Amino acid sequence: MPRKVSLDELNRLTVEDFKTADKYPYVLILDSVRSLNNVGSVFRTADAFRAEKIYLCGITGTPPHRDITKTALGATESVDWEHVQDVVGLIDGLKQEGWIIAAIEQAEGSVGLQDFEPLANKKFAFVFGNEVAGVNSSIIEQADLVLEIPQYGTKHSLNIAVSAGIVCWDFLTKLNKNLTH
Repeated sequence: MPRKVSLDELNRLTVEDFKTADKYPYVLILDSVRSLNNVGSVFRTADAFRAEKIYLCGITGTPPHRDITKTALGATESVDWEHVQDVVGLIDGLKQEGWIIAAIEQAEGSVGLQDFEPLANKKFAFVFGNEVAGVNSSIIEQADLVLEIPQYGTKHSLNIAVSAGIVCWDFLTKLNKNLTH
C-alpha cells in the first residue's frame, strides 16, 4: 500500500552539499520577468533539477524579496544566481564560451520540445521571456534554436514558471536517458 514519505526520508542535500554537488549542464535565463512569484518558483525548479545557475536579466526582480522568498522556499540560498542587465551581452558571452542558446518561445522554425534531443557534452542556456511579450526578438535571432512547448487548449501560452519546470524536466529526462545508453 503506498504511503506518503516524510521529509526526513527524502534524504535531500543540505544547502552546503548542494552548492558543492555536480550540477547538470544548463542555466536558466529570465529576461524581464515581471512576477516575483514566478522568479521564486523558477528558483525552486532550478534547485529541484540542479541547474548550474539562474541569470536574472533586465527588469527581473532579484533576491532578497519577500515575494521571491515565499515561492522559492529557500532555493535562493542554494541556487547560484546573478543579475545581468544586458541580456544580449550575456548571451554573446555564453555563446563565445560554447553554450547552446535555446529560446523558449512560439516562433517560425521552432522545434517542438518533444523533438528536442540534447547533445552530449554540450551546455545549454534556456531563455525565458516576459510574461506578456515573451522572448525578445533580438534574443530569438541570437539563439541557436527555439524550443516550443506544444499546447492543445485555447490559451496561447503557459505560465513562465510552469514552462521552466517542463523544460528542465524534459532536458534532464532526455539527458539522463542518453547517458545510460
